[in-house]
Amino acid sequence: MTQLYSLGLGVGTQNLNNEWLEVFYPQPLLNPAEATASAVAQALNYQGGNQVIELDVDKMQGLAEALEQAGDDVQAAIARSFIHSKRPLVATLLAEDSAPQSVPEGYLKLHLISHRLVKPHGTDLTGLFGCLPNVAWTNQGAVDLDELPERQLQARLAGDLLEVACVDKFPKMTNYVVPKGVRIAHTARVRLGAYLGEGTTIMHEGFVNFNAGTAGPGMIEGRISAGVFVESGSDLGGGSSTMGTLSGGGNIIISIGKECLLGANAGTGIPLGDRCTIESGLYITAGTKVVVLDDQGNEVNTVKARELANQSGLLFRRNSLTGRVECVTNKTAVQLNEALHVNN
Repeated sequence: MTQLYSLGLGVGTQNLNNEWLEVFYPQPLLNPAEATASAVAQALNYQGGNQVIELDVDKMQGLAEALEQAGDDVQAAIARSFIHSKRPLVATLLAEDSAPQSVPEGYLKLHLISHRLVKPHGTDLTGLFGCLPNVAWTNQGAVDLDELPERQLQARLAGDLLEVACVDKFPKMTNYVVPKGVRIAHTARVRLGAYLGEGTTIMHEGFVNFNAGTAGPGMIEGRISAGVFVESGSDLGGGSSTMGTLSGGGNIIISIGKECLLGANAGTGIPLGDRCTIESGLYITAGTKVVVLDDQGNEVNTVKARELANQSGLLFRRNSLTGRVECVTNKTAVQLNEALHVNN
């Protein structure tokens, strides 16, 4: 009996040293059926653990037959199509959810998120940056940066142009996965490893990093940084931003609850509960001093914003006369004091 955390049959790109630059997995599996896992294990002589197994035509033929016998028609069809590939092929088998140690492992985990098989923070991505090479993403696919000048020259000599769209460790998601029920106005602004729930719209200036995303439905015209998840019904206005764990947020996981609104050019460095609003132009960090007002508009306390983290029904605004940051709530003074005491 073979049990796996994840399994992916992929086709990718290697540099001249046969080092992986990227991998595309058409239908990655999370917790694949035992019959599928056992068929792949037997066909590839899998010995356990997290393994990356490079494939040739003979292995693909045997793998396709094994998958057909196991009753997995989808993976068998992928294996059959791979037989005619002119690009490097790989099978990535993960026995456990641990930190990725190679490019194929890292790309499989990014695919799991973008295929909506796991949510952000739902799989171990520790050390992913160290695994992935910086790559030139061109109209001819991924190119090793050391090999780029020669490729550019050869393209010119052939009367072609090798267009470099970007230089990055992460490709755009839509070259690998296009989730159902979403709109993305500018595809280069959504990285592979983003999670876009059905009903999500990413406008031209919206951005979604890897290991981040939205449950949908929602309108995203701002930035969802790495590690941030936005719940259903929430909108991020133009130019707004969320502080990611990679850009100054430390170890605090920033999240946006249901039916929240970040106004244009607003931002947050604390997790928000449900039905919260931050007015346009106001950026709340964990250390921002906030004057808390009860449901009657009376001052209750002055606290750091981190003490209001994850509380619902809050409106953050800047007083246009005094310049102080205020938080208006729908709670009485007693309820507010109890909530603040709990957070302390």
